[in-house]
Amino acid sequence: MRSLYIDTSSSFLYAGIIENNELLAECKKRFDQDLSKEALPEIIKLFESTKIDPKAIDKIIVVNGPGSFTGIRIGVTIAKVYAWSLKIPITTITSLEAMALSSKTKKIRVPMMDARRGYVFAGAYDKNMNEIIKGTHIKLENLFEKLETKEEYFIITNDEIEGITEKESYSPDILKIVDYAKDRVAINPHTVNPDYLKLTEAEEKKN
Repeated sequence: MRSLYIDTSSSFLYAGIIENNELLAECKKRFDQDLSKEALPEIIKLFESTKIDPKAIDKIIVVNGPGSFTGIRIGVTIAKVYAWSLKIPITTITSLEAMALSSKTKKIRVPMMDARRGYVFAGAYDKNMNEIIKGTHIKLENLFEKLETKEEYFIITNDEIEGITEKESYSPDILKIVDYAKDRVAINPHTVNPDYLKLTEAEEKKN
């Protein structure tokens, strides 16, 4: 089985091609404002380096949020168009799941992304990926209140978040992420949409 993984939920492009539990090629590059124009060419390079025909992919796994509003749309759009045009099965995984999966800690895993103004995107998972706190947009202080009643936990983030001193940096274990999500039921490409976990600024202003 050949899978393509795409994650543009941050300022990084994380992408990889996996065949039969072997990571053939991957990209872990930070592009910041250039992500929209660099993501697709970098994914094309993965195919060129492996000499795999894009039509030969059996499944696309795309991160659909939470994270950067613009970033999420980039990856989701690429994946949807690719899946629809070539009739390739597609499924989603959250950025928080991907972060938790990539951690090596034996403690409760708390993936976290800065959502500004004292808020974070976060969730909590045990070492077997059982969901302890569902992915949410929450005030950091309220998250800590929820975690007070839990077992020992460890935070996973690449962001500088006030009040967070001890943390594990995130570098995706693409092989592990794909193995976890590869058997998820494929969904209609047209129904693959960003899951921001919060309203966009335009929506907030409108409300």
